[in-house]
Amino acid sequence: MTAVNFNYMSDTASSSLLRNGKVLTRRDVNGSDVGSEGIALTSYKMKLTDARNCANKNPLSLHYNGFELLPEKSQVPKTDFFDSELVVKYYYPECAEIIKECTGANQVFMFDHNIRSASGKKANAKLSGGQQVQAPAHVVHGDYTLTSAPDRVRQLSNPPGKNDTLKSVLGDSSSLLEKDMVEEVLETGRFAIINLWRNIAPEPVEKNPIALCDAATVSTRDLVVFEIHYNDRVGENYFAKHNDKHKWYYYPEITNNEALLIKQWDSKGGFASTNGKSADSELTNQPTTFSFHSAFDNTNAREDAPDRWSIETRSVVVY
Repeated sequence: MTAVNFNYMSDTASSSLLRNGKVLTRRDVNGSDVGSEGIALTSYKMKLTDARNCANKNPLSLHYNGFELLPEKSQVPKTDFFDSELVVKYYYPECAEIIKECTGANQVFMFDHNIRSASGKKANAKLSGGQQVQAPAHVVHGDYTLTSAPDRVRQLSNPPGKNDTLKSVLGDSSSLLEKDMVEEVLETGRFAIINLWRNIAPEPVEKNPIALCDAATVSTRDLVVFEIHYNDRVGENYFAKHNDKHKWYYYPEITNNEALLIKQWDSKGGFASTNGKSADSELTNQPTTFSFHSAFDNTNAREDAPDRWSIETRSVVVY
């Protein structure tokens, strides 16, 4: 076990903004960051546990903790990850099968992806279609909220928007999901949004690795909503306020034949299923709703270690 710094939303800033204003970021037509308002971060040193050491004693899982590493699932496909159409055509189906097998879901629909690399961001590297490579996110956050998770599923029953990866494949008139199915799932069924995170470099990840917060250690008091203003829609994510009870894990040196699943939302999670009205203690109910996550500075990385290159693909999972 070691200790590293994580960037949380400042308590004083979040309290003031919740009373008087909004926390938001902006994205351009290509989905790239173009500014923010109201974001004030404070760094806290937190204990970080090697998740690989938990494999035999107390295995971590998507269901109980909000994340799970699938070892030696497959070799990273020989896909040009900078060609979004090829990623959608060849890599999305593999991701869907991996997620379906792990969750036991009836259907899995891949709908988005992005690539992260600090050096790629610095060099202004772009994917086909114009989306920039993003830097690893060194801030504790969750990707969806009580509002934005069902909203995103509804949006996927409409033709793709300007920022949607699927626009080049589906065109201007088709949609990924059928409206009748979406309404039925949102009313009486169960859906989840799950990311498949993967190293796409030949070498194991050493620099800017990803850390995961045990979802069962998160409280409703930790949540700070922030908006994401896209060209044609507004989404929401969660930042986190610091909580000493948060338990952080990471998988050292993830290779490109391992798949890391991160739960971004589960409509049957204790927090989601009560529409956010559950008491703090009830966030430990199973299944968990979502996992906070963040990149961090790995002081154990070799000085000459190659930069991290990773892809995260997003899916709607229907049970």
